[in-house]
Amino acid sequence: MPIRLIAMDLDGTLLNSSSEVSDRNRRAVEEAASRGIEIVLITGRRFDFARPIAEKLGIDLHLIASNGAIIKALDGTTLHRALLPVSVARGVLESTREFREYASVVFDRPKERQVIMERVNWDDPVRGAYLRKTREYLAVVDPLENCLDGEDPVQVAFSGPVAPMRGIYSHLGSLAAASEYGLALTEYEKRNLSILDVLQKGASKATGLAEWARRRGIAREHIMAIGDNWNDREMLEFAGVPVVMGNCVEELKLRGWAVTLSNDEDGVAEAIRKHVLLEEGARRS
Repeated sequence: MPIRLIAMDLDGTLLNSSSEVSDRNRRAVEEAASRGIEIVLITGRRFDFARPIAEKLGIDLHLIASNGAIIKALDGTTLHRALLPVSVARGVLESTREFREYASVVFDRPKERQVIMERVNWDDPVRGAYLRKTREYLAVVDPLENCLDGEDPVQVAFSGPVAPMRGIYSHLGSLAAASEYGLALTEYEKRNLSILDVLQKGASKATGLAEWARRRGIAREHIMAIGDNWNDREMLEFAGVPVVMGNCVEELKLRGWAVTLSNDEDGVAEAIRKHVLLEEGARRS
């Protein structure tokens, strides 16, 4: 089946370990786009934290952000939102008080007060760099529940070392209210960093991609998805051509999906070359 859409994750996939897009990856993405193949970036990042990367690619594309909850054009136009109901967000915060140091509430707002925390440690050895980059979008509200004043958030997010994030994941998954929300977990064990997003029930990278494919009239068989982490799993299951990075969590390699090179070896470029550009060249010949 010819590929009509390429959906790719950012961190650990398109981006190398220095959080940069290599020249080879950029050239491969641009070449695919020049042949009429749609490019979609699909990430756990907030839109404003992902847009600078998209702009560097120099092509027309769309962003599926916040693990599938938000779809926007590059100019910021909102095309789809799956928001977490205030009542559900409040229940999540009330049931995780002991983990408040890791918690934030994220809103889909123009800039100020997008990310709300109860307290901020700017020098946190794991999260400090991210927090400092997010400073202009961040506000402090104590207690955190008070930020839920009627506007539905995109998500309740937890970030920190791997062990406590796994504890929060298990805790939230075991609650009676677990059927009211979805959980998206991302782990970087080598960095001892994990991110857990609590989303609207059913929201995921897979459902975000499915919604965009429906709007574009593209069957899943014509979609290639590239990812590296737990929050990519459902997206990879949805795509007709799933590709995992050489640096992905090991369990994803056991699914029988194609494996490309690592993110530090231009794995995205290699996947596009092998599964899109070479296949298209073979059909033309």
